[in-house]
Amino acid sequence: MTKLEEYYNKFNEEKRLNSRHGQVEFRVSMKYIQKYLNRAAAGLDNAAALNNNQVPKDKIRVLDIGAGTGKYSVALAEQGYDVTAVELVKYNLGILKQKASTVHAMQGNAMNLKKLADDSYDVTLLFGPMYHLFGFDDKNKALGEAKRVTKQGGVILTAYCMNEYSVIMYGFKEQHILECMEQGRFTEDFKTISNPDQLYDYVRLEDIDALNRAQGLERLEIISPDGAANYMRPYLNRLTDKEFEAFVQYQMAVCGRADLIGAGAHTVDILRKV
Repeated sequence: MTKLEEYYNKFNEEKRLNSRHGQVEFRVSMKYIQKYLNRAAAGLDNAAALNNNQVPKDKIRVLDIGAGTGKYSVALAEQGYDVTAVELVKYNLGILKQKASTVHAMQGNAMNLKKLADDSYDVTLLFGPMYHLFGFDDKNKALGEAKRVTKQGGVILTAYCMNEYSVIMYGFKEQHILECMEQGRFTEDFKTISNPDQLYDYVRLEDIDALNRAQGLERLEIISPDGAANYMRPYLNRLTDKEFEAFVQYQMAVCGRADLIGAGAHTVDILRKV
């Protein structure tokens, strides 16, 4: 068993996304997933779109790479989409398969989706793997595989863990900064230097841009689905339900602002295969 598998055998991903800070991330991400699924529906049948006819959702194919326990893939399948989920960790895959859904679930590695054919999916989610792949080459392989299996003109939503969040929270808030500096875990300008023992890898926007250039992908938009939510977890928990709903609406309103994106815990890059 790898360290990553050991980690996810103990880490409760369902609980994270059901927490208030996780709900912000999930709901904002789902808003954008739905936006591009709607565009995919219009693109499948232009005549139907012009006539305001509903294109059947089961004709739209979604791939969820690194699906975890199926928070996104199950929700989309329950809406009627044709969803395939690929998950590396057997424990997570087992939970996903136990859920009452029509998700086509399989074990697989984001860097080698050999069971999946070229140009097969209208919308591809690459939400988990980039957190745990280290260095440009492995991330580039995963993004390349996502591109390969996505249809021409299809959309890939790719999530990353952001560098400044890790420096601020783990380094300064949790007071590991001096230890990390002594261990050479930061460059002079505080770019995180991670290795597989730390499980998570962190990026800046320039790293994401370099991956897109390498794959020739066109950015449609880039968002921070959680924004400040992860910095203020105890304060979110103190909000009334109405106040929390206002925070969710706030994050939906500002998630695409360029001056806020790099500081959030996560970024979702929305790309088109051209």
